[in-house]
Amino acid sequence: MTDKVRLLIIDDDPDYTDGIKAILESADYEVDSALDPDEGLEALKSGQYDLLLLDIMMGRGAEGIEIARQMGKDPELRAMPVLIITGIREQMAYLFPGQPVHPRFVDVDEMMEKPVNPELLLEKVRTLLERAEASKD
Repeated sequence: MTDKVRLLIIDDDPDYTDGIKAILESADYEVDSALDPDEGLEALKSGQYDLLLLDIMMGRGAEGIEIARQMGKDPELRAMPVLIITGIREQMAYLFPGQPVHPRFVDVDEMMEKPVNPELLLEKVRTLLERAEASKD
């Protein structure tokens, strides 16, 4: 049995996903990925993950927002930290570095803009995991 922290990436860009996965695996995280929103939601429901890295624009539009909203309605998934990594800003009503213009737009823990800085990515992942662990105590 592994003690590694398990992360899930949901993003429809395979090159981007491979790059992020390599960065995270180099920091000794166990990383799964889903290139399709439906596949990603199924993975979330069937796997035990410690953190989700989520793209917004996939498939038919802003499907990442729908995933985040569905997670908020699910008692088991609601506690999982979500790091949104996206290439869009104002189009989705967010002001970086992270708070939504309207608090009920979608509830996420942190946001980053593509392309990501590897050190900043690892720092945000570590911080979100530490925060989630502290909230369990």
